[in-house]
Amino acid sequence: MVVAGVLVGGLSACAGGNAASGGTATLHHLQAEAIVPASAQDGAIDYTLGSGDKLRVIVFGEKDLSGEFDVTGIGKVSLPLIGQVQASGLTLKQFEEEIADKLREGYLTDPKVSVEVLNFRPFYIIGEVSKPGQYPYTNGMTVLNAVAVSGGFTYRANQDRIFITRGEGAESEYPASKVVKILPGDIVRVPERFF
Repeated sequence: MVVAGVLVGGLSACAGGNAASGGTATLHHLQAEAIVPASAQDGAIDYTLGSGDKLRVIVFGEKDLSGEFDVTGIGKVSLPLIGQVQASGLTLKQFEEEIADKLREGYLTDPKVSVEVLNFRPFYIIGEVSKPGQYPYTNGMTVLNAVAVSGGFTYRANQDRIFITRGEGAESEYPASKVVKILPGDIVRVPERFF
């Protein structure tokens, strides 16, 4: 619905101007921006944990239950007293609730749990960049940041669009824009341009 509103608003704005004054360029820009999900534009994507993340878990008032832990290859975190807790696929809030629920099962009456990510899992960039590969993720990273850390576009690169594969989902197309956010574990593919 947001996309439809943007396109209708953009079309009506462009209808008043002629093509020579940039109406076509504005429409093209709006169409490119419209395929970006609203959550990717405003940075409000809920981060989900995955293998390779390093976490700090704090159980308030319980130093022996707090510490730094890694999400294992099977997506779990091994915690004192409660053992293996599923983390992969959960948001930080869901993981905090999962730990608190397990601690209530015979250990603590009203546990207060806080979790933060110390080190994010890496992202991957392939295709028409100078140095494709695995790179460390930094918070707030965008598509253009990812291209920059991988040495920039090659001369064959299509610099208007990219493809992102997130989690187990299908590959999706986005504009190569500074408003498109990437997340840890994403696979970014820069396609070749066609002449």
